Amino acid sequence: MASLWQYANPKKFMQTTSVLLPVVAVLAALTLGTGLIWGFFFTPDDYKQGATVKIIYIHVPAALMAINAWLMMLVTSLVWFVRRHHVSALAARAAAPIGMVMTLIALFTGALWGQPMWGTYWAWDPRLTSFLILFLFYLGYIALWEAIESPDTAADLTSVLCMVGSVFALLSRYAVNFWNQGLHQGASLSMDAEENVADVFYIPLLICIAGFVLLFVALVLARTRTEIRARRLQALIARERMA
Repeated sequence: MASLWQYANPKKFMQTTSVLLPVVAVLAALTLGTGLIWGFFFTPDDYKQGATVKIIYIHVPAALMAINAWLMMLVTSLVWFVRRHHVSALAARAAAPIGMVMTLIALFTGALWGQPMWGTYWAWDPRLTSFLILFLFYLGYIALWEAIESPDTAADLTSVLCMVGSVFALLSRYAVNFWNQGLHQGASLSMDAEENVADVFYIPLLICIAGFVLLFVALVLARTRTEIRARRLQALIARERMA
């Protein structure tokens, strides 16, 4: 565990990620490219949904990452509360815009998928509604960081907001299980063979999910490095003003 905490040191984090980031970025590009090309060009149309089923290769990974990005922010926020490591707070801040974009992609692709299936772009379905609320929490989280001048105070307040918003992240994941009503289908990836996606779509979907995960990691590492540099710059400017 002690070896893990060493990466909370900004210098150690920057040294490690300078090597790790290019590797993750290349893997993300290769994996995502393979999954999307396979899914869009080498899988058949669905017998009911036609070509629109291929939206699954963007919608499902984006929706998973929208939820898991917030849960990652929750973990790093708790680390900030307990250990007061600035890298963890900056990592949470770095992940927020990425998670917000993933949520927006999930909402947009869901609307495109829903229109031919449901006859409408939007319905106040439990999962759709909880996802919309999650998107608003992302907006609020980002705005709170920008509105507070003190970095530590901003980290404290956004961590509290992150804990509250985690309720909606979980609701977004399990809303279909909590409420029977609603238009949204069950999970595309399930241990239940009757609900799981058909085998022909399954492997490229898993590859796309892996690609989105790697893309998220690469973007978080890149943005966290930027946040650390910005924090250092602010410290230097404050030091010069005091001198």
